[in-house]
Amino acid sequence: MGVGSARMGFLGLVWRILDGIRRALHLVLLLVIFGFVLTALHTSIPIVPRAAALVIAPEGELVEQLASDPVRRAVGQASGGPAPETLLRDVTDAITAAKSDVRIKLIVLELGSLDASGLSKLQEIGAALREFRAAGKRVVAAADSLDQTQYYLAAQAGEVYLDPMGLIYLDGFSYYRMFLKDAIEKLGVDVNVFRAGTYKSFTDQFSRSDMAPSEREESGVWLESLWNAYQQDVTRARSMSSGALNAFITDEPAALAAVSGDAAKLALQRGLVTALKSRRQMADELKVLVGEDQDTHSFNSIGMNQYLASIRSKHVLRSKSDSKVGIVVASGEILDGHQPPGTIGGESTADLLRQARYDKAVKAVVLRVDSPGGSMFASEQILREVQTLRKAGKPVVVSMSTYAASGGYYISTAANEIFASPTTLTGSIGVFSVVPTFQRTLEKFGVKVDGLGTTPLAGGMRLDRTLTPATRQILQTSVDHAYAQFLRRVGDGRKKSVEDVDKIAQGRVWAGLDAERIGLVDHLGGLKDATEAAAKLAQLGSDFDVDYIEPELSLREALLMQLRSETLRIGRTVGILQPPSDIERVLDPVLEQARAIARLNDPRGLYAYCWCREPHMTFRGLAAR
Repeated sequence: MGVGSARMGFLGLVWRILDGIRRALHLVLLLVIFGFVLTALHTSIPIVPRAAALVIAPEGELVEQLASDPVRRAVGQASGGPAPETLLRDVTDAITAAKSDVRIKLIVLELGSLDASGLSKLQEIGAALREFRAAGKRVVAAADSLDQTQYYLAAQAGEVYLDPMGLIYLDGFSYYRMFLKDAIEKLGVDVNVFRAGTYKSFTDQFSRSDMAPSEREESGVWLESLWNAYQQDVTRARSMSSGALNAFITDEPAALAAVSGDAAKLALQRGLVTALKSRRQMADELKVLVGEDQDTHSFNSIGMNQYLASIRSKHVLRSKSDSKVGIVVASGEILDGHQPPGTIGGESTADLLRQARYDKAVKAVVLRVDSPGGSMFASEQILREVQTLRKAGKPVVVSMSTYAASGGYYISTAANEIFASPTTLTGSIGVFSVVPTFQRTLEKFGVKVDGLGTTPLAGGMRLDRTLTPATRQILQTSVDHAYAQFLRRVGDGRKKSVEDVDKIAQGRVWAGLDAERIGLVDHLGGLKDATEAAAKLAQLGSDFDVDYIEPELSLREALLMQLRSETLRIGRTVGILQPPSDIERVLDPVLEQARAIARLNDPRGLYAYCWCREPHMTFRGLAAR
């Protein structure tokens, strides 16, 4: 009994110790969580130094709307999920506010974390930077290396400094697709394609092994238009000859050899940069202008997000205007039903437009479109709500971003006016439907399908049987009808006959510059131009506010939004967040095609979708490993 009691007493002591440790760890965890909550709910406004540089350091892709909801973004990015994104309007708002802010003496561009982004979005930032410089303030870009996307923005600065060990890589624009016909054939899958539009090439990935002559023709036109715009903007900003970039790219192999592979020296010789300096050297020089931060021993500065928090808090405190232009962002693929931010839902986007209609303070609406299209049914839902807005006496102006193609153009047609960037990809007026069947795949494994139906159509849409001629006729007739409706919608909105629309439709993609010439859009301009046009149509004069109409965040989502930046910081510090590997980058186009197809959810299977991705603009760079 004595031994047993001693043993039980010892085990009890061990348990109490372990239980104490458990309780202590729980307490620590709760304190950490509580600390995060307090940090997230802390509403102190960042203080802008009396003399400072505004640091613009965009991360990831520039977007019109952050993808997914705040909870998914925070958790996903902490676990190595979606890449970070930067709101375009955050960048332009910060630059615009800083222009008249006497505390901000200059802007410093740090572009090393910027990923490939739409040229039209880069142009809007470029325009804001030019206005900032026109106010007599400096813009400085400092970089270790720059790819084609990053260099566009760097070139808009008055001073571009490149590290002596750095590289600027320019190679022009390219547009390549993966074609899956041979792979699908090996799997024994029959992909049944029904389409309307000679240039409607989305489905070519299933039915061809190479690019169709029609797609090569149209893509060559818009690709050249975008590359010309890129060259023009950069050479003007850098005071170079119009052909300087093409010459740099063509001569690069021999020119680089002539300077013994010193890419930074070559960039300086060709006028791409102002001087070769490290970022530390540049920082030391800026201390003279704005003073030294005693904590970091760098120049006095404030980051873009902190600056926005400061200036927007003052805007919130101002009295609410009863004359507003509401902006509804339609960004991403168009899908049926309610969809999260970063995707256009037929129901959810229509709800936002309806909210604008019932808001008495909203006198006009700008629909900001950045979409390659998607569900025909969802596109129609959104278009009807635009029509209802106009019937209610509220003008609607569309502002096209990087894409407003196919379904993205469909939802734009009912607007009073349409603005596009010269480099917007739009048009692609066409419709398709895709039905895969797997009877040959099953036969490879000895599986056969047989049976009977009560009508000639019964079982005709089974995915394990060959489509019957009657079923194929129904599908093609539905596609043709949807295309005819698309033409009518464009004709009604653009005041053109169906025959005239058909001549410029047929699924063809147009750059914004050409779209204005043929009457698909009214004006060339950005979001600011469209907003001013909407205010003019509503006769608001110059005294109006601009209000983004977005789904309201719950307390949980608002909390996660505050925690997001801290989550990313910790994830990077402990190595949770890793950039994608080279093989992931190579395979991503295939995976993205599969994901895009899987997301399509039109109830009738009819799609106005354009596989028009902006051209390749990135370079992986050099690594010693």
